[in-house]
Amino acid sequence: QVQLVESGGGLVQPGGSLRLSCAASGFTFSSYDMTWVRQAPGKGLEWVSDINSGGGTYYADSVKGRSTISRDNAKKTLYLQMNSLKPEDTALYYCARMGTWPTWDYWGQGTQVTVSS
Repeated sequence: QVQLVESGGGLVQPGGSLRLSCAASGFTFSSYDMTWVRQAPGKGLEWVSDINSGGGTYYADSVKGRSTISRDNAKKTLYLQMNSLKPEDTALYYCARMGTWPTWDYWGQGTQVTVSS
């Protein structure tokens, strides 16, 4: 069955960095567009970044220039490198598989990122 398992979150000071990972299994990872989405406390879901099957990348304005999405198809793993973190980046970060555009059909359980001094 399809599984997405995020890791790499944690508590970091403003200005710090984190690399989130999402290990995929149960499907042909290289064939799918993948997404990072986040949910801040008390707020709705916010799209963060996409990477398509060809390696093309897209970012929300809120993280553009500070974050890099990447994928390792051999390891079936999606990454999000986040730099210059701000308190407003505090959220639960999910990876998701793009199903029929523009909907996501599978989600991970999320990894918590907290940016605080």
